[in-house]
Amino acid sequence: MAVREPDQQIKESPGSVVSAQDTQMDITLDQLRQLVSPRALSGETMLMNMGPQHPSTHGVLRLLLELDGETVVSCVPDIGFLHTGIEKTAEIKTYTQGIVLTDRIDYLAPLICNLAYVGAVEKLADVDVPLRAQYIRVILAELTRMSSHLVWLGTHALDIGAMSMFLYSFREREMLLDIFEMVSGARMMTSYFRVGGLWRDIPDQFADAVRQVLKLLPQRLLEYEKILKENPIWRERTVGVGVISQADAIAWGMSGPSLRGSGVNYDVRKAMPYSSYDHFDFSVPLGTHGDVYDRYRCRMEEMTQSLKIIEQALNKLPDGPVITDNRKIAPPPKHEIAYSMESLIHHFKLWTEGFRVPVGEVYHAVESGKGEFGVFISSDGSPKPRRIHFRAPSFYNLQALPQMSKGALIADIVGIVGSIDIVLGEVDR
Repeated sequence: MAVREPDQQIKESPGSVVSAQDTQMDITLDQLRQLVSPRALSGETMLMNMGPQHPSTHGVLRLLLELDGETVVSCVPDIGFLHTGIEKTAEIKTYTQGIVLTDRIDYLAPLICNLAYVGAVEKLADVDVPLRAQYIRVILAELTRMSSHLVWLGTHALDIGAMSMFLYSFREREMLLDIFEMVSGARMMTSYFRVGGLWRDIPDQFADAVRQVLKLLPQRLLEYEKILKENPIWRERTVGVGVISQADAIAWGMSGPSLRGSGVNYDVRKAMPYSSYDHFDFSVPLGTHGDVYDRYRCRMEEMTQSLKIIEQALNKLPDGPVITDNRKIAPPPKHEIAYSMESLIHHFKLWTEGFRVPVGEVYHAVESGKGEFGVFISSDGSPKPRRIHFRAPSFYNLQALPQMSKGALIADIVGIVGSIDIVLGEVDR
């Protein structure tokens, strides 16, 4: 990371471009004036890069920090290092082919991204999903939420210095990845949800594996709480740090635990229920101060609520099909392909040409581990979307970082970044 000495002046080069090795990017002097205070231009404060290879930025995020001693005067996020062009790629893929792209947006919660995407296509095509498939989707989405939160907990605690938590949380996450592999054949990039339902029904051992999680995780979560909740060092590093008010959190478009940590009661599962979430009883954890500690508490309680939802869904899991009977959308049963030429042709055309949906536009949102993950699709009636856009909660939560970090110490930046739980694949997409 490059550091400018206090007495080094930033000078304007020909073409009105700041030639500053310390900022490591070419920007105009007017643009720099908008990003930092006048004191930075005169050398009274210091400009410093954090990232994009810094381990505590949770990916390739670069922060341009203006420091007065150890106090953060301003913080400018610089994104785009992981841009993959997923949205434009999805526009040349059929609706079924697009599912695999959604696995790679929030790669810590791929099943939830799958759920948002197929839900949008189902809404556009007016397709009903069997109740059994809806319940299985809920179970897997909540397991995914816990998996995402466990990665957040381990890495966030490691940033602040609690190394043991990283080992414990990843130990529990392995149980969840084993379940994902059991149902889909893949640990992370599952592509298990399909338009109209699921790829296939769950295996016989699924229920026992999930009940083992329901039995073990509550005890482990209590152990985590004993380690962190009242730990004086943890509280010193999190209480009153990175505070953002309710009004500011709403104004910046935040969602998820980062919004609820400020006391705003908004959860897509309650506000706009999808996939039968209105069939289950659960509460929405809220914070009061909007600091790093409250965001931590919200996510910890959310894992407990996820276990509650999973248990209800598993106990009430109905029998029946796991994919729609709409043969314009769903492929024929595989056993028919062996003896039916019509089924073979149908299967071939679905996978090569795709299916058509009506002309129109739709927006569908779900509650991911980071917040409101939404999918906008514009259809021209062809088997491929005319335009597709993902509302990524990490992007909106990250843009509030300058507000949360203003006046903080530089040592607190890693805790603040960790508390909003960003995934750069989702930010850049």
